Amino acid sequence: MESIPVKTLSSGHIHMPIIGMGTAAYPIVTSEDTKWAILRAIEIGYRHFDTSPAYISEHPLGEAIGEALRLGLIKSRHELFITSKLWFTDAHRHLVIPALRKTLTNLQLDYLDLYIIHWPISSNETGYTWSPNKDHLQPLDFKAVWEAMEECQTLGLTRSIGVSNFSGKNLAELLRTAKIIPAVNQVEMHPLWQQKNLREFCATKGIDVVAYSPLGASGTLWGTNQVMECKVLKEIAKARGKTIAQVSLRWVYEQGVSFVVKSYNEERMKENLLIFDWALTEIESQQISQITQRRGFTAVELVSNSGPYKSIEELWDGEI
Repeated sequence: MESIPVKTLSSGHIHMPIIGMGTAAYPIVTSEDTKWAILRAIEIGYRHFDTSPAYISEHPLGEAIGEALRLGLIKSRHELFITSKLWFTDAHRHLVIPALRKTLTNLQLDYLDLYIIHWPISSNETGYTWSPNKDHLQPLDFKAVWEAMEECQTLGLTRSIGVSNFSGKNLAELLRTAKIIPAVNQVEMHPLWQQKNLREFCATKGIDVVAYSPLGASGTLWGTNQVMECKVLKEIAKARGKTIAQVSLRWVYEQGVSFVVKSYNEERMKENLLIFDWALTEIESQQISQITQRRGFTAVELVSNSGPYKSIEELWDGEI
């Protein structure tokens, strides 16, 4: 496998691998299957893993890390970059540190490399359901919750902190009072949803963009097949002798963006790493830049007449 490039975050954390393995699976797979897929990924060469309490994958990821150490696949936990997230039911100032400590217990780790606010919203429900009761959705207290996130970093429970699914407007609100700039904003990004405006905004603030669903998350509860069926990408892949996935991931990489990609299929895991010894031509890049844009994941589940976001346009600051 090719060596995976790493990035330096604004926090000074210097070994975030460009490619991460996502662990959000739908339909839900067993903990044992998740564990062994992660273990095989470590053996292949993955060192960056992305989880969340809502993915039900923290426990198997922790078990896989322990098994990798026992087998000698890695010499130290420090070789890995582990990201987890604060779910919106825990997005209250007094719950942030307890939520992170619970995540660390699940993972059997002393610290995370990156802890991020999963959504710019909170809820007074409990648990980690993907289908929240809309009557319980509340505005996120950006100042208070981010102060607790900053405390997590100060305490050494995580090396970096960031956000996910934040629009430029949400970032601006958070930055008004933040003492620590978010290291990353993890958002949907791929050739059919290129996030040019948001990427430009993040660049001016020193925030790295991390792409999730870089292949469109086809076949999942939240994804679409628009990337894998894109005619432009198919033609480039055929001409270059690459897979559509490799063309899409190479394009994301050439934008200077890190990404997490989920596959438990061993051959696809290997293919996803083979994007560093070739490049898109200028013409191919121009063709991709002209693809019609459409957000795949609208998160309509978080839109409610009684909640903080009354429409998907409001949730995404008009970027849909």
